[in-house]
Amino acid sequence: MKQKYWTKNTSISLINYHFVWIVRRRRKVLIGAIDERLKELITQSVIEIDCEVIAVETHLDHVHLFIQANTLLAPYQIMHKVKGFTAFTLRKEFPELMRLPSMWTRSYFCGTAGAVSGDTIKRYVENQKTK
Repeated sequence: MKQKYWTKNTSISLINYHFVWIVRRRRKVLIGAIDERLKELITQSVIEIDCEVIAVETHLDHVHLFIQANTLLAPYQIMHKVKGFTAFTLRKEFPELMRLPSMWTRSYFCGTAGAVSGDTIKRYVENQKTK
């Protein structure tokens, strides 16, 4: 997997984040049309903040997202945008999700790709459904 470096007037960077977050009360709602729409919405929201999705996968009650990030954004800002936008849109499009007090928990995991290669994390994220 060849990744491009982000270049600005005064900097060059390559920052990859691996995010994991869960559905409120670990409800197993990420199936079928909801799952497909969630992936589309995640990709849309990541593009809007000038980042790039490397891999995204869901498994019933949690999401794995591996992105190449813009240096101007902190991880909490990325999660705020992605979780907020997806929750709002999914709950509007799928009324059955309104029975949850909220779509996502407030917590999330964020790791950088410093200890292992980006390819390793991408394979891990893509293989989540096979476990």
